[in-house]
Amino acid sequence: MYKKLISFIAVIGLLLFVSLYSMITGSIEVGLGDLITGLFTGTNENVEIIKDLRLPRIIIALFAGACLSVSGVLLQAVLRNPLAEPGIIGVSSGAGFVSILMITFFPTLYFYTPLFSFIGGAAAFLLVYLFAWKSGLDPLRMILIGVAINALFTGLSQLLSAQNASSLMSGISVDASTLTMKTWDDVGIITLYGTIGLLLSLLLYAWCNHLGLKDKTLRNLGFQVNRARFIISVVAVLLASIATAIAGMFTFVGLLVPHIGRVLVGNDHKVLIPFSALAGALLIVTADTLGRTIMAPIEIPASIIMAVIGGPFLIFLLRKSDRIYGN
Repeated sequence: MYKKLISFIAVIGLLLFVSLYSMITGSIEVGLGDLITGLFTGTNENVEIIKDLRLPRIIIALFAGACLSVSGVLLQAVLRNPLAEPGIIGVSSGAGFVSILMITFFPTLYFYTPLFSFIGGAAAFLLVYLFAWKSGLDPLRMILIGVAINALFTGLSQLLSAQNASSLMSGISVDASTLTMKTWDDVGIITLYGTIGLLLSLLLYAWCNHLGLKDKTLRNLGFQVNRARFIISVVAVLLASIATAIAGMFTFVGLLVPHIGRVLVGNDHKVLIPFSALAGALLIVTADTLGRTIMAPIEIPASIIMAVIGGPFLIFLLRKSDRIYGN
């Protein structure tokens, strides 16, 4: 119990520290006191610039990290696969491709980008599920199918961007994973849909716990396994899709955070889901802050930093997980 409490206090403290540090650090630097005063009075010109340009990207990074992490938790519960993650199995790339496709041919429908992302993410997840099913779900087969689906949709997205300059500009947010030039309109979209998805995920924690048992056992207990999997999958795809539509494609977030969460707070989804949301938010904000400052004035996309961190972590999991190799 103390370990869980300390873990929550630590991640919340770090989240507040990194968020404040990110606000006051960059090409324009202000003191913490000046920042707080300027936000309330509106008389500090530098603080107003931070409010319009830097604060939206921080909020978007927070919600994107929370959504992707919780999406990973839900997908791992549904598929009973420790490597299930929206970026790896193609959900994020499917969401990004459909968004770029619709914006390219129907630019007036830009407002409906979250809906298009959700459709694309759901289609990619369905393809992975269908192709991976062969007398049951095999973890290794699902990862390989997911990698193939991810490569397919990523390639199609790049093809659209290369063929049409306008699609390139429209697709930057979902293809390049850059958090620059985000507006308060973007904040409004991700906070609305992200909050809905995160609240729904908290309501589904008991089902996630039940899915840890065998299907036969659950059916004998009268539990509707397929219905639970479907509803949880819809929420997971919603979270991953809205994060992709606004913040871009980030891989490994939904893989790395849940595993760290299980080490620190255990497997109970009632605790794991909120902890993963906080830890995911911390991870993306930290990656974005490092990307802005580590080689300033050159900016490194946060997705690249996540790839550098997540790649070795995936190799580590593959080597350590006996379930993947069937040993």
